[in-house]
Amino acid sequence: MTDFENIFKTGFRTNLCGVINKDYSEKEVVLCGWVSKRRDHGKLIFTDLRDFSGIIQIVFNPLFNEESYEIAKELRNEYVIQVKGIVKKRTQDTINKDINTGEVEIFAKELKILNKAKTPPFMLDNREQIDELTRLKYRYIDLRTSEMQKNLRFKSEIMHITRNYLSSHGFVEIETPILAKSTPEGARDFLVPSRLNPNKFYALPQSPQLFKQILMFSGFDRIYQLARCFRDEDLRADRQPEFTQIDLEMTFVKQEDVMLLIEGLIKDIFNKALNTEIKLPIEKITWFDAISNYGSDKPDLRFDLKVNDISEVFKDSEIKIFKETLINGGVIKCIKIDNAHLLSRKDLDDIFIMAKDNGAGGLLWIKIDENLQMQSPIAKFLTENEKEKLVKNLNLQANNLVLIISDKFINACNALGIIRNHLGEKLNLINKDEYKFLWVYDFPLFEFDEKENRYKSVHHPFTMPDSKTISYLDSDPLKVNSISYDIVLNGTEIGGGSIRINDLKLQTKIFKILKIDLEKAKDNFGFFLNAMEYGTPPHGGIALGLDRLVMLLGKLKSIREVIAFPKTQSAIDMMTQSPANVSEEQLKELYIKTIKYEE
Repeated sequence: MTDFENIFKTGFRTNLCGVINKDYSEKEVVLCGWVSKRRDHGKLIFTDLRDFSGIIQIVFNPLFNEESYEIAKELRNEYVIQVKGIVKKRTQDTINKDINTGEVEIFAKELKILNKAKTPPFMLDNREQIDELTRLKYRYIDLRTSEMQKNLRFKSEIMHITRNYLSSHGFVEIETPILAKSTPEGARDFLVPSRLNPNKFYALPQSPQLFKQILMFSGFDRIYQLARCFRDEDLRADRQPEFTQIDLEMTFVKQEDVMLLIEGLIKDIFNKALNTEIKLPIEKITWFDAISNYGSDKPDLRFDLKVNDISEVFKDSEIKIFKETLINGGVIKCIKIDNAHLLSRKDLDDIFIMAKDNGAGGLLWIKIDENLQMQSPIAKFLTENEKEKLVKNLNLQANNLVLIISDKFINACNALGIIRNHLGEKLNLINKDEYKFLWVYDFPLFEFDEKENRYKSVHHPFTMPDSKTISYLDSDPLKVNSISYDIVLNGTEIGGGSIRINDLKLQTKIFKILKIDLEKAKDNFGFFLNAMEYGTPPHGGIALGLDRLVMLLGKLKSIREVIAFPKTQSAIDMMTQSPANVSEEQLKELYIKTIKYEE
C-alpha cells in the first residue's frame, strides 16, 4: 500500500477505488463509495464504484457469493456502499482503457448498503448538458462530478503552494475582521446590523486593506492572508459577491520588490501545480502605453493586433469629424486587420454598434481592394496625400481593413480595445494554450467623474503618488501618476497593488482632492489616521484574486467553477435559496422595519 493510500485507510475501507491496479491481483480489499452505474446482465451484475480517487468495476457473481449478488439487485445510482472483494485481472478483450483501474475488477464477497439515494436530478457523466441553474440548485450532486472534484482540488493545491511560498519568504499569516466598518471610495458594502448596538451596522470587508496597513504600522514586516472579501456589485463570469484574495503587505519595499516576490510565487505555482516553467521576468508596460497601444489597461497579449494613432495623417483633413476632433484635443485611432474578407457587412455593422455602445461617437472603415484602391464611405473625401500617408503609416496591403474612431483619447482607446478583443475571438487570433502575464504600472492617481463633478481614486485613496509627478497635485491632479501595479493574465486582471501613503499630511491632502470631508474621513477610518501618527514605515502590497487566478489557470469559463457554493449573476444561492426573508421577531431584535418593495 502506498503512503497516499495509507492516509485514507479507515475502519470502513482498506483502499481507495481509483488506485487499484494489476499489482493488487488476488488481494482482498474493502472499498467504499457511491454507485456510479449498475448493469444487470442476468447472471452477473456489474457496478461502477466511485470515490474521489476514481472508479472501479465491481462484479457480483452468485457463484462467487450469492448473498452479495442478491443485495446487489437493490442497488441504484448514488447509493453509498461498502464492498469487500478479491481483485481479479480482466481478460484482454474486456480491459477498459478509459479508466486507470481498467485492467482489473473486484469480485464481491460482501456487500453492505450504507445509505440509499433518491434518483439524482441529473447524471454525473453528462454535466455539460445540464442547465447551470439546475446544477447550482443541486450543488451537492454537482460537486460529486469529476470536473468539480478536479477544480476544487486544484484550487486547494494552489492555496497550499501559496501558503508554503509566502511562509518561506518570511510572511506571517494573520486574520483580519469580517465584521468591520463601512468606508467610502469602493463598491457598495454589505451591511450587518448589530443587535447589541441598536441602529448601528458592521460592514463586511471589501478587502482587508486598512487592517493590512495597520499591521505594517505595528511592525510585523510581512503579513498575508487568504482573505474573504465581500462586494455588493453587479456580477459577471469572473465576479462573485463573496470571493477570496491572496492579500499581502510588506514594509520597507519598493514597487520592484513586490513585483519580484509575486513573480516568484507565480513561478512556484506553475512548477508545482501545472508542471510547467514560466519565463521570467514578466513583461512590464505603462498604463499609458497599454491604453494607447491596446485600448485596455488589461490587454490580452496572446495576439498582436494593435491600436494605432493616425492623428498625424489627418492633421490637415477637411473631413468634419476628423477636423473637429483634433481641434478639441482628441485623437484619431484605428485598428488594421489583414484579412478583410473574413468580416461581412453585418460584422461591420455589429462592430459599429459595439463602438457606439462603448462610448465612441461612431466608427469609420476603409477597405483596401485587390488593386490597392480604398473603398470607404469617406474615400472620396480623402486627399492623395492622406491616402499615401495612411498606406505608409499602416503598411497597408490588399485585403486590409482599417477601423477608425475619432474621439477623445480615452473614448477612442476604450472602444477600440473592446473591438480588438472581439476581433481576437472572431478571427481566431488567440492562442488558447498560452499563458501570457503582464505587469501594468504607472496608473494615473485620479480620474474625473463628470457625473459627480469630482476626482476619484483609480485604485484607492491610500495609494502613493509618483515622485516624478507629485508636483501637479495642486495644479493639475490628473497629471499625477501613482506607484501602483496590476498583474494581468490573458487579458484579465488577476491582481493589483501599490506602494501606500505613509505620511499623514499627504494622506489628508489626497482626501481633500477627493472631496472627502476630513470629519467624515475621521468618522469612517479615524482609527487608521490616528495610527499613522505613531511612526508609519514605507510599505506596499498587493492582492491577487485567488478564484479568478484558478479559473484562468484551469482554463475554465466561469469563476463559479472554482467556488464550492457560488451565487448566480443575481446574487442568489440556488441551493439554500438565499437571500431569504427573516421572521418579524428577528427584525424586532435588530430594531429594523422593512418597507414594501415595488419594482
